[in-house]
Amino acid sequence: MKHSLIIGRYGELGLKSPRVRGRFERKLSSNIKASFNCEIDINQARIFIFPENFDEALSKLHKIFGIVSFSPAISTHSTFENIEKTLSEYTDKLVEEGLIDSETPFAIRCRRVGTHDFSSQELAAFAGAVVVRKLNCPVDLTNPKLEIFIEVRDDETYIFHEKIKGPGGLPLETQGKLVSLISSGIDSPVATYMMMKRGCEIIALHFDNEPFTKPKSREKFNSIIEKLEEYSSGVSLRTRIVNYGEYLQKCKNNAPDKMTCILCKSGMYQIAGMLASAMNALGVVDGNSVGQVASQTLPNILATRDNLDVPVLSPLIGMDKVEIEKIAKKIGTYDISKEDDGGCNAVPRYPETKADIERVRFAKEDMNQEEELNKVFESIFVNNIKQ
Repeated sequence: MKHSLIIGRYGELGLKSPRVRGRFERKLSSNIKASFNCEIDINQARIFIFPENFDEALSKLHKIFGIVSFSPAISTHSTFENIEKTLSEYTDKLVEEGLIDSETPFAIRCRRVGTHDFSSQELAAFAGAVVVRKLNCPVDLTNPKLEIFIEVRDDETYIFHEKIKGPGGLPLETQGKLVSLISSGIDSPVATYMMMKRGCEIIALHFDNEPFTKPKSREKFNSIIEKLEEYSSGVSLRTRIVNYGEYLQKCKNNAPDKMTCILCKSGMYQIAGMLASAMNALGVVDGNSVGQVASQTLPNILATRDNLDVPVLSPLIGMDKVEIEKIAKKIGTYDISKEDDGGCNAVPRYPETKADIERVRFAKEDMNQEEELNKVFESIFVNNIKQ
C-alpha cells in the first residue's frame, strides 16, 4: 500500500514543560533526520514524517528512542466528501492485501483536533457506513479483527490501520554523557542500551585484559558496539580501549589471590571516573545485578566503588538473569555475547565475596594502585574500528 506519510507519537515528552518539551522535540526531530532522509513537522504531540524511502524509515523508526509508536498513513482534506473518497480507496487496498473482507469484524476509531461542523461520533458513524456499503462486513467495536483509525487535525485528515510499537524512552543526547563499562558479556550491553533509552550519550569503555583474555573478546566488543549503534540515531558511539593486562598482573602479584577481581573492578571504576572527568561525562554505567557473580555482592559493590568521585548508575541492579537475557535478545546483543571467547583466566578459584573495605584499601596501598592506574590511564586509546 502506498502511503503519503508516517505519523509518529511520543509519550512522556508530553508531560514536560512547554520549554523542555520543545527542546526535546527538536532533538527528536534531529535524531530522526540523522537516521534517514525525510522532512518532519511536529505539531500537537504528533510527528509527521515524510520520508524519501518508506521501507528504510519504517525499519529505522523501530530503533529511535523517544518514539512510542508510529503509523504509515494517507492524508486528505477534512471534508466528508474527501474522507469518503480516500477511505473507500484505502479500503480497496486493505482488501487487496487480504486484511479485510465481507466477514471481517472491524471498527472505526476517530480522533479529532480543531473546530469542525461534525463530532467524532458523527464521523465514526459516517466512515463505518462507507466501509459497510463497500464490503457489507460486520461492525464490532468491542473485539474487532481490524481497526481503521481516522485522525482529523484541523484541515487535514489522516487514515491508517497500524500502530507499530517504537522503543519509547527519551531522545538520545538529551540527558548528558555517561562512560559505560562494556565487556563482551551479556549484561553491560543491556545496561548501556537502557541508559541510551533514557536519552544519555554514551562513551563506551572496554578493558582489554590480554594476556588473560583472548583477542576474541575485543572482536565481540566491536560487534556489540555495531549492534548498539543501530539505536544511536545514525551517530557512531565514541569508544575507548584500555590496555589492562599489565595492571591485572600486578594485582595478582601484589595482593591476595582471592582479591584479584575486587582490585580489577576497583581499577575499572577509577579509570572510568578519570575518563568521565576528562570527557565531561556526568557518571559511569555498569552492568551490575545484585548477587549475580562474586564481584556483585553488596559488600563487593561497596568495596569496588570506594573513593570514586562520580556517580555509578546500575540500571540492571534489581533484575535477574532471565530478565536481562530477554532484553539482550530483543536488541540483538545476546547471540554476540554468548559466543565463546575463553573468558578471563585471571579469575581466582575462590574469589572474595564479602570484601572488607579496610583490607581492600590496604591491598590497594600495597600495590600502589593510584600510581599504576595513572599509567593505565595513559594507555587509553580510541578504538581503531569505531571512532
